[in-house]
Amino acid sequence: MLKKPSPTINRRNNLPASGKTKLLAWLAEPGRWPGYPYLLLFAGWLQVLIALPLVILVWGQAATAPTVTVNVLVQSLLVLTILRQAWGARRTAITAAMVVGLTWAIEFVGSTTGLPFGRYSYTEVLQPQLGHVPLLIPLAWLMMLPPAWAAAYLANGRRTGWRFVLFSALALTAWDLFIDPQMVRWGFWVWAEPGLYFGIPLLNFAGWALSGALITALARPANLPAAPLMFVFVVTWLLQTLGQLIFWQLPGPALCGFVGMGLFVWLAYRRGK
Repeated sequence: MLKKPSPTINRRNNLPASGKTKLLAWLAEPGRWPGYPYLLLFAGWLQVLIALPLVILVWGQAATAPTVTVNVLVQSLLVLTILRQAWGARRTAITAAMVVGLTWAIEFVGSTTGLPFGRYSYTEVLQPQLGHVPLLIPLAWLMMLPPAWAAAYLANGRRTGWRFVLFSALALTAWDLFIDPQMVRWGFWVWAEPGLYFGIPLLNFAGWALSGALITALARPANLPAAPLMFVFVVTWLLQTLGQLIFWQLPGPALCGFVGMGLFVWLAYRRGK
């Protein structure tokens, strides 16, 4: 009896070569998910994301900073758990320390000198702080940089090289199209001079892209667990869009962020065909 031939696999990017395969089907393949504890952590993260606007609406502005802090901590833990499953504890710890250390240094230089983001300063809302930089900020970079790596890999089909670095930097910067206007409205930081993008200077996004490219080039994140990290990217994209449209009355950033991050979701979907 002849066996049915298995689908051809594109070894270059690990995606099935069949034109009928969709990105979400690829993400949902059971072999790409480590199991029950993983799913519990994902479920907890989703609950925190969904609860964030509701808690702020019920308890008011005073609940904003604690709720955002919990969200960043939970998502950082989720991303580190995903990386540890694929990389092991040592490599994950080294990468996390590199990202946190470099981003704190970049934020310290940026808030002190105005480079590479433009003139801004952190308020006292987010605590604790080191060098007038909230310690939560490097963790926020950590929680989204690996998902940006996954989006870059799936959209570009490459794990290394200048194109991967460029795509990673742009995917991360697309997330900031959502974040910066929202965080400024919440009073987490202020700009010396309002800019063209809903009060944010355009130089800020160049600084994000440059910083993301530098960290990606130094981290060299090979063998990414792309499916769960891309899931984080997609869920963040969708919930940020809905949150800014429905709860925060930021339709402009919602539309721009939807298009910016959505471009990478579409490119990954297109490559998944």
